[in-house]
Amino acid sequence: MSQPSTDPPTAAAPTTDQAVQVEHHDGGVVLIRLHRPAQRNGIDPPSCDTLTELFRSATTDASVRAMVLTGSGRDYCTGADLAAGKATTDFTTLDYRYATDRYRAMFQALWEVERPVVTAVNGTVAGAGWMYALMGDLVVAERSARWTHVFSRRGMVPHAGDPYFLPRILPFHRLNEIALLGDPVTSAQLAEWGAVNRLVDGAEVLPTAMELATRLAAGPTRSLGFTKRLYRRSLSSSMDAAFEDERNATALLSTTADRREGVASLMEGRPARFVGN
Repeated sequence: MSQPSTDPPTAAAPTTDQAVQVEHHDGGVVLIRLHRPAQRNGIDPPSCDTLTELFRSATTDASVRAMVLTGSGRDYCTGADLAAGKATTDFTTLDYRYATDRYRAMFQALWEVERPVVTAVNGTVAGAGWMYALMGDLVVAERSARWTHVFSRRGMVPHAGDPYFLPRILPFHRLNEIALLGDPVTSAQLAEWGAVNRLVDGAEVLPTAMELATRLAAGPTRSLGFTKRLYRRSLSSSMDAAFEDERNATALLSTTADRREGVASLMEGRPARFVGN
């Protein structure tokens, strides 16, 4: 893999009043920042829809080679913004089975995006924010971050996709502990459980995440995307189906420029120079 540039990345300045800020950095790294600090970065319906579209479009956008998710202010993400939802919901006709469909769609899009995703977890994580943090391919977390799985403490069941995604990420009995007792946990505990890749001080969260994303963006983009897809699909498929997915991915990648470059660099004894296709 080629080494990332040591030059500081450049980015177009986002509009400061956007609830979801998007910065395009050199090398194809896209930084997505939840910017609702007054609402503790709770995700309201418009922000949810914006994120869904960003994740869905990234797979086919050649300018995107890696993504970093983070939050503004002292919180990373405290889940859905319930106050915003109440303001736009008619509870007399609401069918609660479908009340969080748009959030499930967002997390499905995040799970399926065929680009490497690094989460830069700064400060508080609560509710559905757990998924927004832990569904990154690599998780960088602030040592002092506070994680609270609040559903049982509010008389709710986990929702918005939590019962599907978190058992695929966290050890089963640890998940029961946080979901049934509702006690806060630390980033250090999650690192011990294998759910956090880098445990760093607050000032180092975003720089560490950006460094990892820059390395990933310099890699063979389609190969990394297919790797993500194979691993995720295998969690819900039979062995025969997983083998067939592997065959298809191998055949599709055999024609890519990065695959040819990977083989050529090996034969020539030099670092690979991947272009993302």
